[in-house]
Amino acid sequence: MATCFGILGTIEVWRNGAPIDVGHAMQRRVLAALLVDADRAVSADALVDRVWGDTEPAYGRRKLYGYLSRLRHALAADGTAITRERSGGYRLAVDPSVVDAHRFRDLSGRARKAGSDGQAEALWREALALWRGSAFAGVDTPWFNARRRLLDGERLAAQLELVDVRLRLAQHDGMVSEVAARAEAYPLDERVIGQLILALFRCGRQAEALEAYERARRRLADELGVDPGAALRRLYERILAGDPELATPRSAAPPATTKPAGKSGTVANVGSPTARQLVPRLLPADQSLFVGREDEVDEACRLLGEERPGPVTLLVTGPAGVGKTAFAVRTGHLLASRFPDGQLHADLRGFGDEPAEPFTILGTFLRALGIPGGTVPAELTGRVHLYRTLLAGRQMLVVLDNAASTQQVSDLLPSGVRCATIITSRTTMAELCGRRLPLGVLDPATGLDLLREMLGRDRTDADSGSARSIVETCGGLPLAVWVAGARLAARPHWPLAKVARALADEQRKLDELAVGHIAVRASLELTYQQMSAATQHALQMIALLPGPSFAAWALAALLDAGLSEAEAVLDDLVDVHLVQTGSANATGIRYQLHDLVRLLARERAEQDVPERDRRAALTRLLGASLYLADLAADTLSVDFQGISQLDLASWRLAAADQLLADPLAWFNDERQFLIDVAEQALDGTEGVAPAAGLATALTTLFQVGSHFDDWERLQNRALKAALSSGDRHSAAKVHRCLGELTTILDRYPEALDHFEQALLLAEGQGPTYRASATAGLAYVHRLLGQYSTARFHFEEAAELAESAGNVNCLVYATNGLGVIDLEQGRFGAAVERFTECLHASRAGGYRPGEAQALRCLGQGHRALGAYPAAADCYRRAVAISESLGDRLSATHATCWLGDVLVRQGAHREGRQLLARSLCTYREFGNLWGEAATLYALAEAQLAVGRAALARRRAEAAIRLWRQIGSSKWLTVGLDTLAKAHTLAGDHEAATRARDEAAEIRTASGSPGP
Repeated sequence: MATCFGILGTIEVWRNGAPIDVGHAMQRRVLAALLVDADRAVSADALVDRVWGDTEPAYGRRKLYGYLSRLRHALAADGTAITRERSGGYRLAVDPSVVDAHRFRDLSGRARKAGSDGQAEALWREALALWRGSAFAGVDTPWFNARRRLLDGERLAAQLELVDVRLRLAQHDGMVSEVAARAEAYPLDERVIGQLILALFRCGRQAEALEAYERARRRLADELGVDPGAALRRLYERILAGDPELATPRSAAPPATTKPAGKSGTVANVGSPTARQLVPRLLPADQSLFVGREDEVDEACRLLGEERPGPVTLLVTGPAGVGKTAFAVRTGHLLASRFPDGQLHADLRGFGDEPAEPFTILGTFLRALGIPGGTVPAELTGRVHLYRTLLAGRQMLVVLDNAASTQQVSDLLPSGVRCATIITSRTTMAELCGRRLPLGVLDPATGLDLLREMLGRDRTDADSGSARSIVETCGGLPLAVWVAGARLAARPHWPLAKVARALADEQRKLDELAVGHIAVRASLELTYQQMSAATQHALQMIALLPGPSFAAWALAALLDAGLSEAEAVLDDLVDVHLVQTGSANATGIRYQLHDLVRLLARERAEQDVPERDRRAALTRLLGASLYLADLAADTLSVDFQGISQLDLASWRLAAADQLLADPLAWFNDERQFLIDVAEQALDGTEGVAPAAGLATALTTLFQVGSHFDDWERLQNRALKAALSSGDRHSAAKVHRCLGELTTILDRYPEALDHFEQALLLAEGQGPTYRASATAGLAYVHRLLGQYSTARFHFEEAAELAESAGNVNCLVYATNGLGVIDLEQGRFGAAVERFTECLHASRAGGYRPGEAQALRCLGQGHRALGAYPAAADCYRRAVAISESLGDRLSATHATCWLGDVLVRQGAHREGRQLLARSLCTYREFGNLWGEAATLYALAEAQLAVGRAALARRRAEAAIRLWRQIGSSKWLTVGLDTLAKAHTLAGDHEAATRARDEAAEIRTASGSPGP
């Protein structure tokens, strides 16, 4: 006997019929959270929410992992496994049939479809025997409580179904007490009341039956202010008349017209199924392949099933193919027992060629409610009044599927206080009053579950890569996954890879997603055709955008329109769910387009929009991107070259100030989109110069955020395009940017080559670019300890910058000359230059230059032994760099602040700052900074007499300075190593280190320590 699991009561596990210990209450709670989705992945976030709800403890995720580990051990004896899925979720690998709740549902489904009442009775009894008490007994979290309510509702529905069957089997004599007790527990449930009075009547207790009805009528009036529903009233009238047909049950399976498979029974179908007993059950058959959406179904059942003072309306929205109809039908069936007077359903065909008219739908509803066809009113107003009158005292669910507008559904909404309505629509219906429940696409794990349900686990797991590819290519759209699965299910000889390859071809994808009369293209086309020509054109333009998400300004550029106009058309597209809203933040809303919608829109663009107009739109997009990126960089004032790219911007947005109120936040939101725009332009026909200009403008923003990988990849593409097209000016700009990047990354030989190439290509051009490239070249020579060459180039750069009126570059070059003075021992001259740079930066509003000048001024004070003044400079530099979002520059100042604090005796605080700096440098891969921090840590250890640790830190710094070729700082590290050896008593090693440092200084012309 296999291991079995129980959640219909206390949470239990049995092996070979005997209970086994699976740990304390919290572990059992985790087990139950997995059992609800047996053999399906549950994310760690979902598990935390299920187990703790809003009371997650500190380190809740860590505790969860511990519980999972111990559960694995407890269940491992018979091979039961808890596996970690590729999606990141956890799956309890058991057949759902060994879990009592899943078996209960399976038996319930079989009972509803049984061929005879005798078979149905046996199945219902077997299902109900699985219950040992309240589900998840002893567990109290919001998620478990909601699940418990759902299961309790299913249990009650099963109990009522069994009573119906037993009444048809003439077992009324032995069930009056049971039904009476249930009527006490559910005094307002008309189905329970009907079963009680029918059982009493058949036992010859007609007076008691009528008295029970009268009690129920008074209670309904007192507590809810309503009369009994039509079904209960009809039953009362027949008992009052002593209907002999009602007194004699028929032991037969009820006809499908009376009690469809899978529907809950009512008081009207426990006796002879005459026409006047019919209660409308118009819901379509429930989908057996309904996967996922558990949280949404729970929420819908909660909203529609709770006690309320009036009718409730739930609007289920989502794009075409997302599964709104299946969701509404599933929810309707789950709630059937809460609406004993019936369920009405209509497909409004809101996005079809011929939408259903309310007049026609009302005629269908009225006939389903028992109104003879000849007496149905001939005008709309009469039908609405009669419909609402009939539903006023009933407890009925109305499902209006595929609605296009509030106008289409307003006449179909019931006014009865105990009625509820589910509406599905591709639009948001802003005018409709009611609750809203949006449905999104399936996550990859759930999409894979749907494919497994259709094809079987063996087939999908045999080629899991293709299975995942199919789901991914379908973008999680349930209709698309279903169509792909249906094609494979109909062709068991097809390998999954065949469909995966076909779907990977974007030219064929939409055509491949069709089976029979169901096609994804047709579903999307219905929505598309309902839109205005202007909205269709906007969607076509959006399909030209690169990347997964975009902001409204991008559409404004494509349409050559204002920002408010673009936002308005996006609202229209969001309303019909062809565009989805993503994250909303300080800089605005981001929008997304499903891949399949993008394909359709791109097809339409290629058909309806001339190529020249498409090229013009993309040129405007590139111009707008360049304009905004350059303004953002200029606002931040980070770039020392001080060169604007605005002359290349062919389209300028009037609302730029609004978008760039926080330029760094805007860039963080738009970074990937701007990269995608630049790369698309480099591959397209918009022109290399503006594309390279955008890449150059982004350099500043990349530097502030330390996005070095993006910086290098984009610049290399821009360089290749510029060289291929013979654009020397653009190539010079890009070489200069790459020189700056490779300097930051400590790749000095590459940096020298890029700066030299930039100067070569910039010959004959104005002084602006030559100044910035020359300053970059000088900086690298200074890092390599080649001071005479560095001084020459810094002086040349200063002259060029001054002639060009480029204050930023002039400050940068002057600061570089000050650093050379500092490193060659001319401390007073260095402090003078740094002070000059500080004043110039402040006067010009050049904040990064101000931070750099303060940092270098701190170095000057440090060299002079004025540690408090140095610390003050470093702290101010940190504050400025952090305000700019420049973590790397802030870390440079933090490192040296830690060093001077140690020198002042604040060892603990200093070492903490140094340790933090070391982590940041390693995060960025900045070898020079890492070496400098290791040097400072070595000095800190020397200050407290820790020779061994100081030696290890100094040796690590020396290895890095050798690697990057910095001779000046290599000698500094060797000096510290010599001191560490001396402190340890190893004088021979100390001498070797000092001698090597002296040789390097002699060769480079650097002063001694």
